[in-house]
Amino acid sequence: MTLEQWFEQGMDPDTYIESMQKNKENLLHIYDHFTLPEDEQFIRNLAAHDLRVIVLTEDWCGDAMLNTPILLRLTEQADIPVKFLPRDENLELMDQYLTNGTSRSIPKFIFIDSNGKEVAVWGPRAEKIQEFVDHSRQQLPPSDHDDYKEKSKEIHRFMTKSFRDNTDFWQEVYESIKSTLKRNLNL
Repeated sequence: MTLEQWFEQGMDPDTYIESMQKNKENLLHIYDHFTLPEDEQFIRNLAAHDLRVIVLTEDWCGDAMLNTPILLRLTEQADIPVKFLPRDENLELMDQYLTNGTSRSIPKFIFIDSNGKEVAVWGPRAEKIQEFVDHSRQQLPPSDHDDYKEKSKEIHRFMTKSFRDNTDFWQEVYESIKSTLKRNLNL
């Protein structure tokens, strides 16, 4: 299938968000509280490219919970249509966008032009968020340790709360997406 066909198969943002079972409240919290920085020139330049976005995601993903509302605020300002595809139901597409060639990490934001040609891909994390995740995971005991499972759940809750409440993280995500788009579109 072409990227155009994948886009056409996707759900619109409202349909996707309404279908969410796990991270809907946190995603909407970020969406409701994130304000796009004043960036009129960038938004105008971005809007002029007549882009669309395919979002590969899953409701349970904390990275998607953080990144998706930032993307939605950006695409609303630049009038860019967005469609969502659940990763696990669309592995044929996902496997074309593996992280480090091996991992089905999400979300992946695939930006396509009016002809359905890929022009940029972003995801699953901003660099500073990756550093935070790596540092958090370093606090875990070895996986064969008796309390690994419990400590892993604690770290996951901590990271989820941080993603939800740390507005600096939100800004990092925005800047990372913006940087990728500027670089790939020569903005």
